[in-house]
Amino acid sequence: MNTVKFTFKDGKNKALTMSYDDGIFQDKRLIEIFNKHGIKGSFHINGGLFGAVHKHPRLFAEEIKDVYAGHEVSCHGYTHPFLEKLAPMEVVHEMLDDKKALEDACGYVVRGMSYPFGTYSDEVISIISKLGINYARTVVSTGKFNIPEDFMRWHATCHHNDKNLMTYLENLKNSTRDLQLMYVWGHAYEFDDNNNWEIIEKFCEEAGGDPDIWYATNIEIFDYVTAMRRCELSADRTMLYNPSAVSVWVRAEGKTVECKGGVMTKLN
Repeated sequence: MNTVKFTFKDGKNKALTMSYDDGIFQDKRLIEIFNKHGIKGSFHINGGLFGAVHKHPRLFAEEIKDVYAGHEVSCHGYTHPFLEKLAPMEVVHEMLDDKKALEDACGYVVRGMSYPFGTYSDEVISIISKLGINYARTVVSTGKFNIPEDFMRWHATCHHNDKNLMTYLENLKNSTRDLQLMYVWGHAYEFDDNNNWEIIEKFCEEAGGDPDIWYATNIEIFDYVTAMRRCELSADRTMLYNPSAVSVWVRAEGKTVECKGGVMTKLN
């Protein structure tokens, strides 16, 4: 039997996920652009700053569910602190208060985050990983399409202002390698500050509607990869057991096969 290879959802080998911070009013315009082109995003929000008025006004709690419908709401610290500078108990309160406020606003379990200011420590990771946080995005840009080995140190491909943004997208589209993940992050207010909304409009127009790309939120990527990593392949490569609740797709003998959760799937 030929080698069994994992793919992304529906047999696709490419995925795109977007990540934006702070829960600000410009997210409304950004989401309109995402929705127009079928792009999925994760929005990392400070539950203690709902409705705050300053240079970049924040959305109100009652807006969250509707504004971010179809996307992911995720943590960003209750008050946007430097988490590594806090006492351990304060880290707990920052994350649990944020999680509770966001869950009350969006109506589902919030499971991910991005680090406020992009800073963290091993101690912070140890604490938040015990609080129902499954992934955490940094502000490191790798220029690569790798699936993270450690989702608590999830580095992106690039910021949306990266001069190579469109080149990265072209490389993703042209890639023939397995499991290529492009991850773009930023703040929606930057488009106003820099007067460059055309960057994200052009990117989404070029990125959207590609039948070879899976458009997913951060948590959807985490859930899929976690399920994929839990699968067990028989020694003769003719059967695959998927113990999770999430379907996983593989390519075997030239065919794309869906391996449903909790099922032993024959591959030949």
